[in-house]
Amino acid sequence: MVFDTEAAFEEAVIEKLKAYGWDDAGGVIKRPTEQQLLENWAAILFENNKHRDCLNGAPLTQTEIQQVVEQIRVKRTPVAINELINGKEIIIKRDNADDELHVGKEVALKIFHRDEIAGGQSRYQIAQQPVFSSKSKLGHDRRGDLMLLINGMPLFHIELKKSGVPVSEAIGQIRKYAAEGVFEGLFSLVQIFVAMNPDETKYFANPGPDGTFNEKFQFHWADFNNNPINQWSEVAKHLLSIPMAHQLIGYYTVADDSDGVLKVMRSYQYYAASRISDRVTVIDRDKLWGTRGLKGGFVWHTTGSGKTMTSFKCAQLIANSKDADKVVFLVDRIELGTQSLEQYRSFASDSETVQATESTDVLKAKLKSSDPSDTLIVTSIQKMGNIDEDAMNGRDLEAIRKKRIVFIVDECHRSTFGKNMETIKRTFPDAVMFGFTGTPIHEENRKKLSTTTDVFGDELHRYSIADGIRDGNVLGFDTCPVATYPEFDLRQAVALDEAKARTVEEVMGDPRRERVYYQIMEEMPMAPFLDEMGNRRHGVEGMVPESQYGTADQRDVTEHQRQVVADIKKHWLTLSRGGKFHAIFATHSIPEALDYYRLFKEVAPELATTVLVDPSIDNEQEKIDQSLIKEEALKEVITDYNERFGMEFALPTWPAFKADVSNRLAHKRPHMGIEKTPEKCVNILIVVDQMLTGFDSKWINTLYLDKMLRYEMIIQAFSRTNRLFNESEKPHGTIRYYRRPHTMRKSIEEAISLYSGDKPFGLFVPKLRENLIGMNRVFDDMVSLFEDNGAGDLSKLPDGAEARGKFASLFREFNMLLEAAKVQGFQWDELEYEFPVAGDVVEEAVAVGACEEDYGAEREELFEVISVPYDETAYLTLAQRYKELSGGGVRERGGADIPYDLSGHLMEIDTTKIDTDYMNANFTKWLKQLDLEGSEAEATEAALAALHKSFASLSQEEQKFANLFIHDVQSGDVFVDPGKTFRDYVTEYQRHAKDAQIGKAASLLGVDAALLSELLTAAVEEESLNEFGRFDKLIDSVDATRAREYFSAIEGAPIPAFKVRMRADNLLRRFILEGGFDL
Repeated sequence: MVFDTEAAFEEAVIEKLKAYGWDDAGGVIKRPTEQQLLENWAAILFENNKHRDCLNGAPLTQTEIQQVVEQIRVKRTPVAINELINGKEIIIKRDNADDELHVGKEVALKIFHRDEIAGGQSRYQIAQQPVFSSKSKLGHDRRGDLMLLINGMPLFHIELKKSGVPVSEAIGQIRKYAAEGVFEGLFSLVQIFVAMNPDETKYFANPGPDGTFNEKFQFHWADFNNNPINQWSEVAKHLLSIPMAHQLIGYYTVADDSDGVLKVMRSYQYYAASRISDRVTVIDRDKLWGTRGLKGGFVWHTTGSGKTMTSFKCAQLIANSKDADKVVFLVDRIELGTQSLEQYRSFASDSETVQATESTDVLKAKLKSSDPSDTLIVTSIQKMGNIDEDAMNGRDLEAIRKKRIVFIVDECHRSTFGKNMETIKRTFPDAVMFGFTGTPIHEENRKKLSTTTDVFGDELHRYSIADGIRDGNVLGFDTCPVATYPEFDLRQAVALDEAKARTVEEVMGDPRRERVYYQIMEEMPMAPFLDEMGNRRHGVEGMVPESQYGTADQRDVTEHQRQVVADIKKHWLTLSRGGKFHAIFATHSIPEALDYYRLFKEVAPELATTVLVDPSIDNEQEKIDQSLIKEEALKEVITDYNERFGMEFALPTWPAFKADVSNRLAHKRPHMGIEKTPEKCVNILIVVDQMLTGFDSKWINTLYLDKMLRYEMIIQAFSRTNRLFNESEKPHGTIRYYRRPHTMRKSIEEAISLYSGDKPFGLFVPKLRENLIGMNRVFDDMVSLFEDNGAGDLSKLPDGAEARGKFASLFREFNMLLEAAKVQGFQWDELEYEFPVAGDVVEEAVAVGACEEDYGAEREELFEVISVPYDETAYLTLAQRYKELSGGGVRERGGADIPYDLSGHLMEIDTTKIDTDYMNANFTKWLKQLDLEGSEAEATEAALAALHKSFASLSQEEQKFANLFIHDVQSGDVFVDPGKTFRDYVTEYQRHAKDAQIGKAASLLGVDAALLSELLTAAVEEESLNEFGRFDKLIDSVDATRAREYFSAIEGAPIPAFKVRMRADNLLRRFILEGGFDL
């Protein structure tokens, strides 16, 4: 259904909400002020607390209500207020003399109960167009669209936009209200914002007065199968209905103390948490505890999707329900256990305790304890595996076994198939286990003949990596197979070896050798393949000896390894964005990692490189003997690290060294903010297995691989690079892999097929060739759009709102393609690129001319050339037009509706980079043409037309002054100083015009010219106009007599004195926000 007015849409939403539980007997509260909503809340508080033990039938007084408001004001942030709401009660001191029982005493007011859903004392009201009073005496009151009240508290704020207006504008309206201080006092209770138009809805937690609105944390709701729900009536049904909305506040918001930010769960987190908690409830209700073989199930949520928060909510829901005596969160590494403990504790409320287990003895004590504060425990699988029949006396163990124990196992694809898990299951046979993993073990990659389903039971919910990429919760991958040896050379070396020949000449004339040789040279694939019987067979690469690449016991660095380091060094600046991002380099074995480290020191000492390995364990692939791991090499790594970063680690403090490296890569304490000091950053971390699972850092954008991985380890390793960052700087994670690249690519395809959840959506981003083709297509569409709508020279925006909306969409698409292309090697000073027409492994495109001598006459057959028929000036011209979109639009109640879906970071494109030299060259040519005696008019006009064409890169206002300057030159009214550029003159004319406008305002209104100039120069927005009281000072400087004369002259009649200040406020406010105009 199309809604052509916001008012009609608002009424439809209200009717739908009433049908889904927001049907309080008092009806919709229309246009309430904050005071009226406060009185409504007071009445509900009285009704819910009037029993003898609380208010004793005596209503709340104004001063008692102010006590409540003051507690909200002190709490201030959404995190603290969430804890207040879910704390269920507010304490006040009674001063109503009618309550003789409690006057002068404290009583606890019940305000919200998460379990009283659509029952008990819960009430659900709709406030339509709530009035937000202006913070300034001269400002205007605002009206929001809808607020949803639970027990009188405004917990949801909904902004609506009519059909055709993007939901981003509703979000912008919320941001504007927040900047103006609307969400203070009673309105600071708002926990969740909802931005909605008829075809799309986003919801997000209130970031509060100190937070920022982050687009990455604005979510679409989805169904159980992760299909987005956007149609407004379906959103009302599935997200905003009762009981869902009540549960969202009570159960599915998280007050995160680690960063002070309120978080609201995504739909897939809700489904997983509710499935697990519901299953435990059923087990307890049906008395199934102790049933042998009882399995909980597992949750398949991709890496980076917030599994820790989801698992915490599961544990919290179970613990609060009293359906279990112990909820134990198991991780499989001690350092991850510390990280998980910190995260759990940051999520927990003041009334909840998350217990640590510093040792196995402490863990035993917590398990035996009956104290409710010991319900939720975080420990490692290793510690839990130490508890068995031999470690505890029989009576204690039996007492623990009688408890209702739930284990929640993190990253359950890893250690759950080892001895520790076998011990845990044997020791606690009646416990129920739930697993969380981004890469469950399937039939194809079974461990010990078992799958994740065999160990944990049914899959309870799935959110695959494809779902995460589609929803923008994680990034896609740009995978680059890099061949360090030419394919022909490898094939021939293998073919000669298999044919038992040293040279091709030895092969010729021998039928048996020729058959073997040509079968490998012409028929055998490079990668593994399936034969006619369906059996997996190795390809050519499988016949290449490991020593060709590198082994644990090699004496010297191989040519392959030198090529790898050369490739990493060559692409470092481009892929790391000038060193802003970091990379992980995964190698085949610990000795090879150390060899690579020394090779980097030799050929790329400028790169801050270090190594993290675990010398206490064998590498399962190579079964490396401990004697091969040189203690001196590890000492060398630590010494170099200490010297570079001023640290004092030693081999005995290797765990502390590992922690410091991890925190440095993640920019976490004590290394928060080190992006401002690049010399303190690690550029490349060399590993074997460590850090390839479970390590999260948005600052990692590249993974280099010189080792073979399969199935779950591919997804886990790749996912180190796909955490979200600013999309203009990190459009995807980059993977470059070197060892047996054809085989590895085959393994990647198999892993993606297994873990994409049958939805291989956008896992691999387009390559440079596809991005360049896409850029050309979109650029042509934009130019055609301008030509068809009266702006063929790009000097102004196209006519019509629909055309401008289409341009906004096209420019965003172009910019996304451009940013991805830049990471892949595109540069504005190189506008032609060559791509091999054929070839199984394609490393990358090369600029035209880079290898002509290698290919000669065969070039046209071997390479495809793609040209970019526009330059950076043309791009920045369009960027300037895009920035101008924010200045237009039509106004409707609640603020400006700009029907263009604008992206904030695109507004920050530096269009001052536009090629002023080119513009100045055209100006110089025109001047010379003017100076030529007998100059042909046609040539002069042509020169002037070329100059006008370069104006397109200027803003509309700048174009006006450029034309004025040219007119003055033509009239002889200005002397052209050769030391000034054309742009200098445009700027000078602009400044003079502004000065004249300011001077005129000062003359007519008597206003302080310096203050007015300062505000104009600052380019302030409405929400910051009166920062530090500067606008109030400006209004105070107005000469009332002169201003009255000016406004009376405009009106044609004297105006009352009391209206002068109001008129001056409106005029000067508009003057500043519009950048000045002629009075």
